[in-house]
Amino acid sequence: MLALGLLPVLAGCSSGGQIADFHSDGCSLFPDRSLISEEDWCDCCFEHDIAYWMGGTKEERLAADIALRECILEKTGNTELAELMYLGVRAGGSPYFYNWYRWGYGWSYERKYQQLTPDERAMAEAKLETYFASNPAHPCVDD
Repeated sequence: MLALGLLPVLAGCSSGGQIADFHSDGCSLFPDRSLISEEDWCDCCFEHDIAYWMGGTKEERLAADIALRECILEKTGNTELAELMYLGVRAGGSPYFYNWYRWGYGWSYERKYQQLTPDERAMAEAKLETYFASNPAHPCVDD
């Protein structure tokens, strides 16, 4: 009977903890838009932040980084800029770095590369819904 009583507690422990509320700083250590032209790639970084906050496997990180590169290229037509940003996130976004912009930054530092369980994915999606409900203005729009 005691084992049955502990089952919900043990099941909760296997999920890897709670994901923090979502936040985005745009392109982290890089400008969100061109300082000299009308080019703006902030949306690309915001979508990339969602993927990085949620985390997951090595393959999911690579896919997120490739999507960032493709988005930058589509927004700007600038191959060099797209490749520079891609190389930057590949070099600096590892989950093994203790920084605020690492892969899986919504989770504890110990998580590293780990596939999200269905419960974790649902938890992350609920956090995103809460974020968008509380932040109706898009974060990439200048006031």
